[in-house]
Amino acid sequence: MCIWSVSKRAIATAVCVSAVLTACATTPAAPSAPAASGAGASSPTTAPAATEPTTAAPAATAATGGGAAAGAGEPIPICFSVAQTSNTALLGQDQLVGAKIAEKYFNDKGGVNGRPIKLFYEDTAGDENGAINAFQNCINKDKVVGIIGPTLSQQAFAADKVADAAKVPVMGPSNTAKGIPQIGPYVARVSAPVSIVAPNAVKEALKQTPNIKNVAVAFAQNDAFSKSETGTFQNAVTNTYKLNLVTVQTFQTTDTDFTTQATNIINAKPDLVIISGLAADGGNLVKQLRDLGYKGPMIGGNGFNTTKVFPVCQQQCDGLIIAQAYAPGLDSQINKDFIAGYDADQKSKLPPQLTAQAFAAVQVYVEALKAVDGKSKLSGLSLEDSRTALNMQIKSGATYDTPLGVITFDKEGEILQNTFYVAQVKMSSASEGIFNIIGTYSK
Repeated sequence: MCIWSVSKRAIATAVCVSAVLTACATTPAAPSAPAASGAGASSPTTAPAATEPTTAAPAATAATGGGAAAGAGEPIPICFSVAQTSNTALLGQDQLVGAKIAEKYFNDKGGVNGRPIKLFYEDTAGDENGAINAFQNCINKDKVVGIIGPTLSQQAFAADKVADAAKVPVMGPSNTAKGIPQIGPYVARVSAPVSIVAPNAVKEALKQTPNIKNVAVAFAQNDAFSKSETGTFQNAVTNTYKLNLVTVQTFQTTDTDFTTQATNIINAKPDLVIISGLAADGGNLVKQLRDLGYKGPMIGGNGFNTTKVFPVCQQQCDGLIIAQAYAPGLDSQINKDFIAGYDADQKSKLPPQLTAQAFAAVQVYVEALKAVDGKSKLSGLSLEDSRTALNMQIKSGATYDTPLGVITFDKEGEILQNTFYVAQVKMSSASEGIFNIIGTYSK
Protein backbone atom coordinates (compact mmCIF):
# COMPACT_ATOMS: atom_id res chain seq x y z
CA MET A 1 0.00 0.00 0.00
CA CYS A 2 1.29 3.46 -0.92
CA ILE A 3 0.74 6.57 1.18
CA TRP A 4 -0.62 8.85 -1.49
CA SER A 5 -4.26 7.78 -1.57
CA VAL A 6 -5.84 10.52 0.55
CA SER A 7 -9.56 11.32 0.49
CA LYS A 8 -10.64 14.93 0.28
CA ARG A 9 -12.90 16.12 3.04
CA ALA A 10 -14.73 19.33 3.69
CA ILE A 11 -13.50 21.88 6.17
CA ALA A 12 -15.63 22.72 9.19
CA THR A 13 -14.93 25.56 11.53
CA ALA A 14 -14.62 24.83 15.19
CA VAL A 15 -12.09 26.16 17.63
CA CYS A 16 -13.26 27.04 21.12
CA VAL A 17 -12.05 27.20 24.67
CA SER A 18 -13.39 25.43 27.70
CA ALA A 19 -12.05 25.84 31.19
CA VAL A 20 -11.33 22.22 31.93
CA LEU A 21 -7.91 20.59 31.73
CA THR A 22 -7.45 17.07 33.02
CA ALA A 23 -3.95 15.84 33.65
CA CYS A 24 -3.16 12.64 35.48
CA ALA A 25 -0.81 10.47 33.42
CA THR A 26 2.51 9.17 34.67
CA THR A 27 4.86 12.14 34.63
CA PRO A 28 8.16 13.23 36.13
CA ALA A 29 7.89 13.81 39.88
CA ALA A 30 7.51 17.35 41.13
CA PRO A 31 10.42 18.83 43.06
CA SER A 32 10.05 18.35 46.78
CA ALA A 33 9.29 21.69 48.35
CA PRO A 34 6.74 23.24 50.70
CA ALA A 35 3.55 23.90 48.81
CA ALA A 36 0.24 25.54 49.37
CA SER A 37 -2.93 25.74 47.39
CA GLY A 38 -6.34 27.13 48.02
CA ALA A 39 -9.04 29.50 46.94
CA GLY A 40 -9.99 32.97 47.98
CA ALA A 41 -12.38 35.62 46.84
CA SER A 42 -10.64 37.60 44.12
CA SER A 43 -12.13 37.87 40.63
CA PRO A 44 -9.96 36.30 37.94
CA THR A 45 -9.70 37.59 34.41
CA THR A 46 -11.56 35.33 32.03
CA ALA A 47 -9.27 33.96 29.36
CA PRO A 48 -10.13 35.29 25.91
CA ALA A 49 -12.21 32.99 23.78
CA ALA A 50 -10.04 30.93 21.50
CA THR A 51 -11.38 32.30 18.26
CA GLU A 52 -10.25 30.51 15.16
CA PRO A 53 -7.12 31.88 13.51
CA THR A 54 -7.53 33.03 9.93
CA THR A 55 -5.54 30.10 8.66
CA ALA A 56 -6.49 27.43 11.14
CA ALA A 57 -8.26 24.29 9.99
CA PRO A 58 -10.67 22.43 12.29
CA ALA A 59 -10.19 19.12 13.97
CA ALA A 60 -10.29 15.91 11.97
CA THR A 61 -10.24 17.59 8.58
CA ALA A 62 -7.79 17.96 5.76
CA ALA A 63 -6.74 21.47 4.81
CA THR A 64 -7.52 22.71 1.34
CA GLY A 65 -4.62 25.15 1.44
CA GLY A 66 -1.33 24.88 -0.39
CA GLY A 67 -0.13 26.72 -3.44
CA ALA A 68 -0.63 25.70 -7.03
CA ALA A 69 3.08 25.19 -7.60
CA ALA A 70 2.92 21.73 -6.03
CA GLY A 71 0.06 20.37 -8.07
CA ALA A 72 1.59 17.13 -9.40
CA GLY A 73 0.75 13.84 -7.72
CA GLU A 74 -1.35 12.88 -4.74
CA PRO A 75 -0.79 15.01 -1.60
CA ILE A 76 1.47 13.72 1.14
CA PRO A 77 -0.57 13.46 4.37
CA ILE A 78 0.84 14.88 7.60
CA CYS A 79 -1.14 15.18 10.82
CA PHE A 80 -1.02 18.40 12.82
CA SER A 81 -2.48 17.46 16.18
CA VAL A 82 -2.65 20.21 18.80
CA ALA A 83 -5.16 21.73 21.23
CA GLN A 84 -8.07 23.42 19.49
CA THR A 85 -10.37 23.24 22.52
CA SER A 86 -9.93 23.58 26.32
CA ASN A 87 -7.92 26.39 27.90
CA THR A 88 -4.86 24.88 26.22
CA ALA A 89 -6.27 26.21 22.92
CA LEU A 90 -4.75 29.57 23.87
CA LEU A 91 -1.45 27.90 22.97
CA GLY A 92 -2.81 25.71 20.18
CA GLN A 93 -4.11 28.70 18.25
CA ASP A 94 -0.60 30.04 17.79
CA GLN A 95 0.51 26.63 16.57
CA LEU A 96 -2.32 26.29 14.05
CA VAL A 97 -1.36 29.62 12.50
CA GLY A 98 2.25 28.52 12.06
CA ALA A 99 1.26 25.21 10.49
CA LYS A 100 -1.05 26.80 7.93
CA ILE A 101 1.52 29.42 6.97
CA ALA A 102 4.08 26.65 6.50
CA GLU A 103 1.72 24.51 4.43
CA LYS A 104 1.05 27.31 1.98
CA TYR A 105 4.65 28.49 1.91
CA PHE A 106 6.21 25.12 1.14
CA ASN A 107 3.51 24.06 -1.31
CA ASP A 108 4.01 27.35 -3.17
CA LYS A 109 7.67 26.37 -3.42
CA GLY A 110 6.91 22.98 -4.93
CA GLY A 111 6.08 20.88 -1.90
CA VAL A 112 8.04 17.64 -1.75
CA ASN A 113 9.78 17.55 -5.12
CA GLY A 114 6.58 18.59 -6.88
CA ARG A 115 4.05 16.83 -4.63
CA PRO A 116 2.00 18.97 -2.24
CA ILE A 117 1.71 18.23 1.44
CA LYS A 118 -1.74 18.09 3.01
CA LEU A 119 -2.15 18.77 6.71
CA PHE A 120 -4.83 16.87 8.60
CA TYR A 121 -5.96 18.52 11.82
CA GLU A 122 -6.89 16.54 14.92
CA ASP A 123 -7.89 18.26 18.16
CA THR A 124 -6.00 16.97 21.21
CA ALA A 125 -7.95 19.23 23.58
CA GLY A 126 -6.06 19.71 26.87
CA ASP A 127 -5.67 16.26 28.38
CA GLU A 128 -3.99 12.93 27.77
CA ASN A 129 -7.07 11.09 26.51
CA GLY A 130 -7.73 13.82 23.97
CA ALA A 131 -4.18 13.53 22.67
CA ILE A 132 -4.31 9.73 22.52
CA ASN A 133 -7.59 9.79 20.58
CA ALA A 134 -6.25 12.42 18.20
CA PHE A 135 -3.07 10.45 17.52
CA GLN A 136 -5.08 7.28 16.90
CA ASN A 137 -7.14 9.17 14.33
CA CYS A 138 -3.96 10.44 12.68
CA ILE A 139 -2.57 6.92 12.42
CA ASN A 140 -5.64 4.80 11.66
CA LYS A 141 -8.08 7.16 9.95
CA ASP A 142 -5.95 9.83 8.28
CA LYS A 143 -3.12 7.36 7.56
CA VAL A 144 -0.43 10.02 7.69
CA VAL A 145 3.28 9.65 7.16
CA GLY A 146 4.05 11.61 10.35
CA ILE A 147 2.48 13.54 13.24
CA ILE A 148 3.27 16.99 14.61
CA GLY A 149 1.97 17.47 18.15
CA PRO A 150 0.70 17.52 20.83
CA THR A 151 0.66 20.92 22.54
CA LEU A 152 1.55 19.87 26.10
CA SER A 153 4.36 17.71 27.46
CA GLN A 154 1.76 16.16 29.77
CA GLN A 155 -0.06 14.90 26.68
CA ALA A 156 3.14 13.83 24.94
CA PHE A 157 4.10 11.43 27.71
CA ALA A 158 0.86 9.56 26.97
CA ALA A 159 0.18 10.03 23.24
CA ASP A 160 3.73 9.77 21.88
CA LYS A 161 3.81 6.16 23.07
CA VAL A 162 0.88 5.43 20.75
CA ALA A 163 2.71 6.83 17.73
CA ASP A 164 5.96 5.15 18.69
CA ALA A 165 4.28 1.74 19.05
CA ALA A 166 2.78 2.19 15.57
CA LYS A 167 6.18 3.28 14.22
CA VAL A 168 4.84 6.65 13.13
CA PRO A 169 7.23 9.63 13.48
CA VAL A 170 6.04 12.29 15.89
CA MET A 171 7.56 15.77 16.14
CA GLY A 172 6.83 17.70 19.34
CA PRO A 173 6.32 21.39 18.48
CA SER A 174 6.17 22.63 22.09
CA ASN A 175 7.06 19.70 24.36
CA THR A 176 10.02 20.90 26.42
CA ALA A 177 9.86 18.72 29.53
CA LYS A 178 12.72 16.42 30.42
CA GLY A 179 12.47 12.96 28.85
CA ILE A 180 10.36 13.65 25.75
CA PRO A 181 12.81 12.30 23.11
CA GLN A 182 13.44 9.26 25.28
CA ILE A 183 9.79 8.16 25.01
CA GLY A 184 10.73 6.09 21.99
CA PRO A 185 12.77 5.86 18.77
CA TYR A 186 10.06 7.49 16.65
CA VAL A 187 9.84 10.61 18.85
CA ALA A 188 11.62 13.92 18.20
CA ARG A 189 10.98 17.54 19.12
CA VAL A 190 11.62 20.91 17.56
CA SER A 191 11.19 22.63 20.95
CA ALA A 192 14.40 23.03 22.94
CA PRO A 193 14.39 21.45 26.41
CA VAL A 194 13.46 23.66 29.32
CA SER A 195 16.73 22.83 31.09
CA ILE A 196 18.60 24.82 28.44
CA VAL A 197 16.21 27.72 27.89
CA ALA A 198 14.64 28.60 31.26
CA PRO A 199 17.76 29.50 33.32
CA ASN A 200 18.50 32.38 30.94
CA ALA A 201 15.47 34.23 32.32
CA VAL A 202 16.90 34.12 35.85
CA LYS A 203 20.23 35.39 34.59
CA GLU A 204 18.54 38.29 32.82
CA ALA A 205 16.45 39.16 35.88
CA LEU A 206 19.64 39.39 37.93
CA LYS A 207 21.17 41.68 35.33
CA GLN A 208 18.22 44.04 35.68
CA THR A 209 17.94 43.74 39.47
CA PRO A 210 21.31 42.70 40.94
CA ASN A 211 20.11 42.90 44.56
CA ILE A 212 17.70 39.96 44.24
CA LYS A 213 18.18 37.65 47.25
CA ASN A 214 14.84 36.00 47.99
CA VAL A 215 12.78 34.15 45.37
CA ALA A 216 9.24 32.75 45.41
CA VAL A 217 8.19 30.02 43.00
CA ALA A 218 4.73 28.85 41.93
CA PHE A 219 3.90 26.02 39.52
CA ALA A 220 0.99 23.97 38.15
CA GLN A 221 1.35 20.66 39.95
CA ASN A 222 -0.97 18.78 37.55
CA ASP A 223 1.09 19.59 34.44
CA ALA A 224 4.20 17.58 33.53
CA PHE A 225 5.91 20.46 31.78
CA SER A 226 5.34 22.90 34.63
CA LYS A 227 6.74 20.38 37.12
CA SER A 228 9.78 19.84 34.94
CA GLU A 229 10.26 23.55 34.40
CA THR A 230 9.95 24.53 38.05
CA GLY A 231 12.63 21.97 38.89
CA THR A 232 14.95 23.73 36.45
CA PHE A 233 14.07 27.15 37.85
CA GLN A 234 14.52 26.02 41.45
CA ASN A 235 17.90 24.50 40.65
CA ALA A 236 19.01 27.76 39.01
CA VAL A 237 17.81 29.76 42.02
CA THR A 238 19.38 27.68 44.77
CA ASN A 239 22.38 26.01 43.13
CA THR A 240 23.48 28.20 40.23
CA TYR A 241 22.86 31.64 41.70
CA LYS A 242 22.81 30.78 45.44
CA LEU A 243 19.58 32.65 46.12
CA ASN A 244 17.08 31.96 48.90
CA LEU A 245 13.94 30.04 47.94
CA VAL A 246 11.48 31.55 50.41
CA THR A 247 8.27 29.78 49.32
CA VAL A 248 6.98 27.31 46.75
CA GLN A 249 3.28 27.52 45.93
CA THR A 250 1.29 25.05 43.85
CA PHE A 251 -1.88 25.37 41.81
CA GLN A 252 -3.88 23.56 39.13
CA THR A 253 -4.06 24.54 35.47
CA THR A 254 -7.84 24.68 35.93
CA ASP A 255 -7.67 27.17 38.82
CA THR A 256 -8.93 30.73 38.41
CA ASP A 257 -8.68 32.07 41.96
CA PHE A 258 -5.12 32.45 43.27
CA THR A 259 -5.77 34.56 46.36
CA THR A 260 -4.17 32.05 48.73
CA GLN A 261 -1.06 31.51 46.63
CA ALA A 262 -0.63 35.22 45.88
CA THR A 263 -1.07 36.14 49.55
CA ASN A 264 1.45 33.52 50.66
CA ILE A 265 3.95 34.76 48.11
CA ILE A 266 3.59 38.39 49.14
CA ASN A 267 3.89 37.48 52.83
CA ALA A 268 7.22 35.74 52.06
CA LYS A 269 8.57 39.14 50.86
CA PRO A 270 10.34 37.88 47.71
CA ASP A 271 12.54 40.03 45.47
CA LEU A 272 11.58 37.87 42.47
CA VAL A 273 8.61 35.62 41.60
CA ILE A 274 8.85 32.76 39.07
CA ILE A 275 5.69 31.13 37.70
CA SER A 276 5.45 27.89 35.70
CA GLY A 277 1.98 27.31 34.28
CA LEU A 278 -0.11 27.77 31.16
CA ALA A 279 -1.39 31.01 29.67
CA ALA A 280 -4.79 31.12 31.36
CA ASP A 281 -3.83 30.05 34.88
CA GLY A 282 -0.38 31.63 34.86
CA GLY A 283 -1.70 34.90 33.47
CA ASN A 284 -4.34 35.10 36.17
CA LEU A 285 -1.76 34.48 38.89
CA VAL A 286 0.38 37.31 37.52
CA LYS A 287 -2.60 39.65 37.50
CA GLN A 288 -3.73 38.74 41.00
CA LEU A 289 -0.21 39.15 42.39
CA ARG A 290 -0.07 42.66 40.97
CA ASP A 291 -3.61 43.44 42.13
CA LEU A 292 -2.63 42.42 45.68
CA GLY A 293 0.36 44.73 45.66
CA TYR A 294 3.44 42.79 44.52
CA LYS A 295 5.67 45.25 42.64
CA GLY A 296 8.88 43.26 42.09
CA PRO A 297 10.15 41.47 38.96
CA MET A 298 8.42 38.35 37.69
CA ILE A 299 9.49 35.53 35.39
CA GLY A 300 6.97 33.51 33.41
CA GLY A 301 7.76 30.06 32.05
CA ASN A 302 7.32 28.71 28.53
CA GLY A 303 3.54 28.60 28.94
CA PHE A 304 3.60 32.40 28.73
CA ASN A 305 5.15 32.35 25.25
CA THR A 306 1.94 33.37 23.52
CA THR A 307 0.32 36.73 22.88
CA LYS A 308 -2.90 35.10 24.14
CA VAL A 309 -1.63 35.70 27.68
CA PHE A 310 -1.87 39.49 27.22
CA PRO A 311 -5.68 39.76 27.57
CA VAL A 312 -5.47 37.53 30.65
CA CYS A 313 -3.03 39.50 32.82
CA GLN A 314 -3.67 42.73 30.87
CA GLN A 315 -1.54 45.73 31.88
CA GLN A 316 -0.14 43.67 34.74
CA CYS A 317 1.73 41.60 32.13
CA ASP A 318 4.02 44.59 31.61
CA GLY A 319 7.62 43.83 32.58
CA LEU A 320 7.19 40.06 32.69
CA ILE A 321 10.45 38.28 31.76
CA ILE A 322 10.24 35.13 29.60
CA ALA A 323 12.97 32.93 28.11
CA GLN A 324 12.40 32.09 24.46
CA ALA A 325 13.72 29.90 21.65
CA TYR A 326 12.75 32.33 18.88
CA ALA A 327 13.41 35.96 17.99
CA PRO A 328 11.63 37.76 15.12
CA GLY A 329 14.80 39.76 14.55
CA LEU A 330 16.82 36.74 13.37
CA ASP A 331 18.47 37.81 10.11
CA SER A 332 17.83 34.89 7.75
CA GLN A 333 15.81 34.57 4.57
CA ILE A 334 13.56 31.83 5.90
CA ASN A 335 12.71 33.93 8.96
CA LYS A 336 11.97 36.95 6.78
CA ASP A 337 9.69 34.80 4.62
CA PHE A 338 7.99 33.39 7.70
CA ILE A 339 7.40 36.87 9.14
CA ALA A 340 6.02 38.07 5.79
CA GLY A 341 3.60 35.14 5.75
CA TYR A 342 2.59 35.82 9.33
CA ASP A 343 2.04 39.51 8.62
CA ALA A 344 -0.09 38.71 5.57
CA ASP A 345 -2.22 36.30 7.58
CA GLN A 346 -2.38 37.94 11.01
CA LYS A 347 -1.62 41.59 10.18
CA SER A 348 1.27 41.54 12.62
CA LYS A 349 5.02 41.52 12.05
CA LEU A 350 5.93 39.85 15.35
CA PRO A 351 5.01 36.16 15.41
CA PRO A 352 5.29 34.41 18.79
CA GLN A 353 7.56 31.48 19.56
CA LEU A 354 4.90 28.76 19.34
CA THR A 355 3.97 29.86 15.82
CA ALA A 356 7.61 29.79 14.73
CA GLN A 357 8.14 26.34 16.23
CA ALA A 358 5.05 24.98 14.47
CA PHE A 359 6.30 26.38 11.15
CA ALA A 360 9.71 24.82 11.79
CA ALA A 361 8.16 21.42 12.57
CA VAL A 362 6.33 21.38 9.23
CA GLN A 363 9.52 22.56 7.50
CA VAL A 364 11.56 19.71 8.97
CA TYR A 365 9.05 17.15 7.69
CA VAL A 366 8.97 18.73 4.21
CA GLU A 367 12.74 18.88 3.85
CA ALA A 368 13.24 15.41 5.32
CA LEU A 369 10.63 13.99 2.92
CA LYS A 370 12.40 15.69 0.02
CA ALA A 371 15.61 13.94 1.00
CA VAL A 372 13.84 10.57 1.30
CA ASP A 373 12.13 11.05 -2.07
CA GLY A 374 15.48 11.91 -3.63
CA LYS A 375 16.89 8.55 -2.55
CA SER A 376 13.86 6.36 -3.26
CA LYS A 377 10.61 7.70 -4.68
CA LEU A 378 7.96 7.98 -1.98
CA SER A 379 5.31 6.86 -4.47
CA GLY A 380 7.01 3.47 -4.59
CA LEU A 381 7.21 3.00 -0.82
CA SER A 382 4.56 1.50 1.41
CA LEU A 383 3.10 3.67 4.14
CA GLU A 384 5.10 1.77 6.75
CA ASP A 385 8.36 2.13 4.82
CA SER A 386 7.72 5.83 4.22
CA ARG A 387 7.26 6.42 7.94
CA THR A 388 10.45 4.54 8.77
CA ALA A 389 12.44 6.39 6.11
CA LEU A 390 11.16 9.77 7.34
CA ASN A 391 12.14 8.96 10.92
CA MET A 392 15.60 7.83 9.89
CA GLN A 393 16.16 10.97 7.80
CA ILE A 394 15.19 13.29 10.65
CA LYS A 395 17.75 11.61 12.90
CA SER A 396 20.46 11.36 10.22
CA GLY A 397 22.25 14.53 11.32
CA ALA A 398 20.90 16.67 8.48
CA THR A 399 20.57 20.40 9.22
CA TYR A 400 17.55 22.63 8.69
CA ASP A 401 17.68 26.40 8.26
CA THR A 402 14.48 27.40 10.07
CA PRO A 403 13.04 30.58 11.62
CA LEU A 404 14.52 29.28 14.90
CA GLY A 405 17.97 29.30 13.28
CA VAL A 406 19.94 26.37 11.93
CA ILE A 407 18.91 23.23 13.81
CA THR A 408 19.56 19.51 13.69
CA PHE A 409 18.61 16.47 15.75
CA ASP A 410 20.66 13.91 17.61
CA LYS A 411 20.02 10.18 17.31
CA GLU A 412 17.40 10.31 20.08
CA GLY A 413 15.46 13.06 18.33
CA GLU A 414 16.57 15.90 20.61
CA ILE A 415 16.80 19.25 18.86
CA LEU A 416 20.25 20.81 18.70
CA GLN A 417 19.83 24.59 18.64
CA ASN A 418 22.56 27.10 19.36
CA THR A 419 20.91 30.45 20.15
CA PHE A 420 18.23 31.39 22.66
CA TYR A 421 16.69 34.63 23.88
CA VAL A 422 15.05 36.39 26.78
CA ALA A 423 12.13 38.72 26.18
CA GLN A 424 10.33 41.25 28.34
CA VAL A 425 6.67 42.05 27.82
CA LYS A 426 5.80 45.62 26.89
CA MET A 427 2.06 46.26 27.01
CA SER A 428 0.53 48.96 24.80
CA SER A 429 -3.08 48.46 25.96
CA ALA A 430 -5.12 46.18 28.18
CA SER A 431 -4.99 43.36 25.62
CA GLU A 432 -2.08 44.11 23.30
CA GLY A 433 1.66 43.98 23.80
CA ILE A 434 4.94 42.69 22.41
CA PHE A 435 7.78 40.43 23.47
CA ASN A 436 10.77 42.76 23.44
CA ILE A 437 14.07 40.81 23.17
CA ILE A 438 16.43 41.94 25.94
CA GLY A 439 19.00 39.15 25.91
CA THR A 440 20.62 36.69 23.52
CA TYR A 441 22.37 33.53 24.72
CA SER A 442 24.41 30.92 22.91
CA LYS A 443 24.43 27.33 24.06
